[in-house]
Amino acid sequence: MNVDFAATWRQRPLSTMPCFICVAAALLCAASPAMAQGEVLLTVLDSASGKEITFDRGDLEALPRHRLDTHTSVTDGVHHFEGPLMRDVLGVAQFHGEEILAIALNDYEITIPLSDFERFDVIAALEMDGKALTPRDKGPIWIVYPRDEHVELQDIRFDYRWVWQLCRIEIR
Repeated sequence: MNVDFAATWRQRPLSTMPCFICVAAALLCAASPAMAQGEVLLTVLDSASGKEITFDRGDLEALPRHRLDTHTSVTDGVHHFEGPLMRDVLGVAQFHGEEILAIALNDYEITIPLSDFERFDVIAALEMDGKALTPRDKGPIWIVYPRDEHVELQDIRFDYRWVWQLCRIEIR
């Protein structure tokens, strides 16, 4: 069966054109490894006040950058991570609490004491091995602990706190 797709497209009403353009644009943005500037990557909510602040890639990249070389429990070998410290990200929000609920794109969530971010240089990794993290490789944000620098961080209790595809933080 031969179908003349060009002729079929010409027969479509112009009202379908905007839909096609939106779908094409969405696919191009999704294919972008660095995620589009201006797209909200992280929302931080103060549970007490209901106020929230959002971060796009540019906001996060504007914070002081921290580098960390460490092993993970889900990859082989030592990897090089870069991104702002979690305490710097939360400092921008200026919300106060005792713990956070970290929520991932896949709805994984875990409670993390805020003291972790004061005791350790935990980063909101935006890059691994020089490449921007994407949802396909645990991004766009991955909470990364300096596990090779502290023996106590090599415990499974801390491994659960390495939230990849982080998209939301609720401060409690």
